[in-house]
Amino acid sequence: MSLRSHGTAAFFLLLLCSTMIPAAAQTAKKASVGGKDFDAAAAAQARRFLEEGRETFRFDTFGSEDFWGGKLKLHEAIAGEKLGGKGPGLSPKEALELGLKVDLNAVPKDVAAALNKAKVDLDDPASTLLLLKANAVVGVTGFFGDDGKTLTSVGIQCAVCHSTVDDAYAPGIGRRLDGWPNRDLNIGAIVGLAPDLTAFTEMLQISEADVRKAVAAWGPGKFDAELNLDGKAFRPDGKTAATLNPPAFGLAGVNNHTWTGAWGNVSYWNAYVGNLEMHGKGVFYDPRLDDAEKYPVAARTKQGHKQDGEDRITAKLPALHFYQLSLPTPQPPDGTFDSAAAEKGKALFNDKSKCAACHVPPLFTEPGWNLHTADEIGIDDFQAKRSPDGRYRTAPLRALWNMDKVHKGGFYHDGRFATLEDVVEHYNDHLKLDLSAQEKDDLIEYLKSI
Repeated sequence: MSLRSHGTAAFFLLLLCSTMIPAAAQTAKKASVGGKDFDAAAAAQARRFLEEGRETFRFDTFGSEDFWGGKLKLHEAIAGEKLGGKGPGLSPKEALELGLKVDLNAVPKDVAAALNKAKVDLDDPASTLLLLKANAVVGVTGFFGDDGKTLTSVGIQCAVCHSTVDDAYAPGIGRRLDGWPNRDLNIGAIVGLAPDLTAFTEMLQISEADVRKAVAAWGPGKFDAELNLDGKAFRPDGKTAATLNPPAFGLAGVNNHTWTGAWGNVSYWNAYVGNLEMHGKGVFYDPRLDDAEKYPVAARTKQGHKQDGEDRITAKLPALHFYQLSLPTPQPPDGTFDSAAAEKGKALFNDKSKCAACHVPPLFTEPGWNLHTADEIGIDDFQAKRSPDGRYRTAPLRALWNMDKVHKGGFYHDGRFATLEDVVEHYNDHLKLDLSAQEKDDLIEYLKSI
C-alpha cells in the first residue's frame, strides 16, 4: 500500500471516530442516572429497607415452622391434649414465666378489654392460642387449620431472642423493643417442651436424655449457637457452654457482631442463624465448617453447604441488615448516673484505666479488627476456641446503665461478671491499674453514662 493510500485510510478512520465518539457519548448520557435521581433512589431504598427489614425481623419465620412444628411438634405441647395436642398445654402464665413476651399493640381490643377486667384465664392454654392467632406473641407465629382454631404448627422469628417489651401493661406485656436481648427467655426449657427431639438426637448423635440435659442447663437469656457445630454442650468445668443473648442495637460501624472472633458481620450471622439455628429454608455457605476436627457435627451434617430447594432467607438479608444497623443504643434516663463523677470517670477511661485502648470512643470497640486472645483479656479460652480464629471480640459498650433488661444476667459472653464493679475489679487486677476505690466508682459512673 502506498503512502498516499495510508494517508487516505487514516483520514477516513479519523473521520469515522470523530463521528462515532459524540454519538457514543450521547448514548451514554441518555443511559446514565443523574445525581439527583440517584440520591432519590438511595433515599427510597433506605425507606423501603427500613420497612421491609422491620417486617422480616418481627414476623418472618423463614419457613422454620417445618422444623419447630413439623419435626419437633412443639405446637402439640403448646396446645395440650384438650385442644388436639399433647400433655397439659402451655398457658399464658407459663409462657410468660418462660420469658416469652406479648406485644400489647397486637392484642385484639376485645381481648385487651377482657384482660383489663381480669376475664382472660391466664392459666388456660386456649388463651395462649388466642394470642398466637392474633400474632401477639413476640417472635413466635402460630399456624392454624381450616377451622381457625386448631394449632397445626409454630415458627419463630429473629425477634424471639432479640426483642423484648417495655412492660407497659404488666411484666412481659408491653410495646416492642427491637434489638434489646430477651434475657428472660428460657430457650432450652422451651425446646425441652417438644414431644419429639429426634432432629437433635440424630444431628448430635446423643440420647434424648442428653439433649434434654444440655438444653435444660442453658437457663434464662442463654443459647448455645455452636452446639450444632462442635457438639460441646458443657465447658470443662461442667458449666453450660451456652452464651448470653447479645444486644442487636448500636451495631452500625462495628466489626464482628458475635461474642467470639471472625464469624462475620450482622449479615453473616443472619444467614447463619436463619438457616442453622432457626432452621428456616435457605442457602448457607461456610467451608470453615468442613473442619471435622474443630466442627465434627457441622462437617458430618454438611451444614456449611446448605442448599434447600426453596430459599426464603437470602433475598431478605439486605433489608434485615439495614434495619438492624438502624437500631440505636438506648440512652440513659435522667438520674441513671452521677454526671460529675462520670466526667472524672471519662478522664480515667481515656487514660489511667486503659479502657479506650480497645473500647475506642464513640464506637467503644476497635475501628478495625476488634479481636483479642483470652490471655489479653485475662479469661479462659474455651469459648474463643469454638470460633474460627480463637479470639474474643471487644464487645461494644452499650446501655451499661440497664441491668433490668439489656445486661440482665451479667457481663461478658457468659455473664461471668455479675456487675460493672466486677468488670472493673477484674481489669484493675489483670492490667495492674492500681485504681483507688474512688476512681473505680467514678469509672463506673462514666460507663453507665455511655
